[in-house]
Amino acid sequence: NDTHQNASTDLSPQIQPSLLRDETTLSRLTETIKNFDQLNLREPLLRGIYGYGIEHPSDVQQRALKPCISGYDVIVQAQSGTGKTINFIIAVLQQLNMDCKDCQALILVPAWELAQGIHRLVLTLSEHMNVTCHACIGGTNVHEDIKFLQAGAQVVIGTPGRIYDMLKRSAFCAEHIKMFVLDEADELLSRRYNEQICDILTTLPRNIQVMVLSATIPSDLLEFTTKFMNDPIKVLIKREERTLDGIRQFYANVERE
Repeated sequence: NDTHQNASTDLSPQIQPSLLRDETTLSRLTETIKNFDQLNLREPLLRGIYGYGIEHPSDVQQRALKPCISGYDVIVQAQSGTGKTINFIIAVLQQLNMDCKDCQALILVPAWELAQGIHRLVLTLSEHMNVTCHACIGGTNVHEDIKFLQAGAQVVIGTPGRIYDMLKRSAFCAEHIKMFVLDEADELLSRRYNEQICDILTTLPRNIQVMVLSATIPSDLLEFTTKFMNDPIKVLIKREERTLDGIRQFYANVERE
């Protein structure tokens, strides 16, 4: 695979002929789905979704899942609690090559708490799939990370600093990475991770799928995405469109101690 030469070079991805799209294709990709069965998801993945208690796709998932699982670059702008994290996890799990034990999906997050939460969610939704996943975060044992990664992790989640350190140490191979996710991208960039993210991109294949999730799309993020995204499909969920459909909520009355 071709790789970027250095962080200052053009990071524009190579356009894959199979992903070139006309208006008809775009219309098909952006049509709203009403249930998960419309997506021809893997049966073990469907079992994980329903087992987690998700009965219907949220507004974000209704609009973004199809282009995400089809391999297109996607920018999702939505507030917290709209299901955008589960959206990209489903897309990642659907596209994994289960015969390949190397890293295929790399997920960057701005904080270790978020990395751990996504790690738990990946393991929960992939309960019936035998997926290997590891979270790399600062403040933990570097050698433990290296051991887990060298043993094989199909999905790797982490903060930019630790991920870049692991790549420099050759703790895992970037050759088979085909999905790159920036979760809470506005936070990632506001914390001045730009240079580290560019450094990470220099190690990745150029024909990867890039998914960006963010509550806001400030101008610096928009400018940044133009450097490494290929004609992304944009999904915007306005604040007033937020829905909790498909999420069952419970409460329990407890006596004050």
